[in-house]
Amino acid sequence: MPQVDQTPLTQGDGIEQAASPKSTRQGSLARRMGLIAAGWIAVLLLGGGLALDRTMTGLVERNFDEQLEYMLTAMVASAEIGPDGEVFFYRSLGDQRFLEPNSGLYWQISGGGREDFPSRSLWDRSLDVRADHVDNDIHIYDSNQFAGEPLRIAERSIKLPGSDTQWWFTVAASREELDYQITRIRSILIWSFAVLGLGLLLMALAQIRYGLSPLRRVRAAIQQLRTTGANRITDPLPTEVEPLVEEINSLLAHTEKQAEEARTHAGNLAHALKTPLTVLTNAATARAPDLGDTVIRETRTMQRHVDHHLARARAVGRRAVGHARTPVFESAEAVRRAVERLYPDVRFDIAGNSQALVAIERQDLDEILGNLIENAAKYGGGSVFVTVDADADAPQCQLWIEDDGAGIPPDKRSDIFARGARLDTDKPGTGLGLAIVRDVVQIYGGSVELDESEDLGGLLVCLSLPRAG
Repeated sequence: MPQVDQTPLTQGDGIEQAASPKSTRQGSLARRMGLIAAGWIAVLLLGGGLALDRTMTGLVERNFDEQLEYMLTAMVASAEIGPDGEVFFYRSLGDQRFLEPNSGLYWQISGGGREDFPSRSLWDRSLDVRADHVDNDIHIYDSNQFAGEPLRIAERSIKLPGSDTQWWFTVAASREELDYQITRIRSILIWSFAVLGLGLLLMALAQIRYGLSPLRRVRAAIQQLRTTGANRITDPLPTEVEPLVEEINSLLAHTEKQAEEARTHAGNLAHALKTPLTVLTNAATARAPDLGDTVIRETRTMQRHVDHHLARARAVGRRAVGHARTPVFESAEAVRRAVERLYPDVRFDIAGNSQALVAIERQDLDEILGNLIENAAKYGGGSVFVTVDADADAPQCQLWIEDDGAGIPPDKRSDIFARGARLDTDKPGTGLGLAIVRDVVQIYGGSVELDESEDLGGLLVCLSLPRAG
């Protein structure tokens, strides 16, 4: 075929040898999931614990304050003004602790210019009343006025009937019991949430281990492929893992297909070279007088076989590299310019979709079109017509190469694809063109067929190539 201008290919006949980047470990997936679960558990438990602590301690304090309010209300209801203008209780308060010295529960009534009226439990102490303001409602606050005994105080200012004095009613209780209850609640919350957190963490770890078990099964299945020689993963796996298994099986099928192709190519090449080598050996052993001619003839035969299988090997290698996008019109024009230099008297016409793209490497497409167009120019009557993307609605890109030659009889069309097959032995050639075309096209998933041209009357080559996505 004619030589088309191309960028020289190196590193294994066109197969780019890209060094794969050194893989780096990305850490354990289970560890990542465990850390995320532990983080969320800690955040949620901490937030829930703080909220529950505020709620529980608030309820305990509210209950404690309600008791102080009840006692303060009972004091106000039981207080009266005596003849001397001093306040007194017409009935005693019910809590016995008011009568026991330093019992932790105290009351006191104070008025401007009046002597304080304290409970017996205060003994020789008195409550410091903040009389710089008026509390028409009950006011509750904490106080440390007694050394070593923090107090919770409820107070209210009121004017009793029959008196113009602003009286301050105060009830105080030690916070010891309240603080003990709060400490007890917090201790229970801490231990409960610690046990809950540990249980949730263990459950999360168990879930991670169980959830990732299919990946371990995939790993075991892959190990089994190496040890048993199986070629597919057939173990039932969860739905989420099935796409991964399908991709692995597809990769195995692709690798198996490539290995089978390589074995077939090697066997075919060995078989093809066996006969010429035998002929050369016999001729050399017998010291045949035509040894030189025999060597030249058989060497050319071996060269044809080597070229054929190298073309197939290059196509397989380039197909495995990736998905190519090659403009068909551009390749056809390049081939036409090259063939015109060999056959200046032949008229070439190229028409069709100038934007058509096929998923074939440019070098392989040039080789395919070069063989077909050169054959059309060589065996035709002087006219070659190329139609690019003849059927735009077809799933594959259709190329028609037509000539005005004698064509090929229908019963000979299947034989012409055989290696070395030639119908016209008067023209120079090796007979490998159509065989290489067929093999390369099939490697890329296309097809090639021969028919009779309705317009020119010669041979029509129908080429179907996969479109570029």
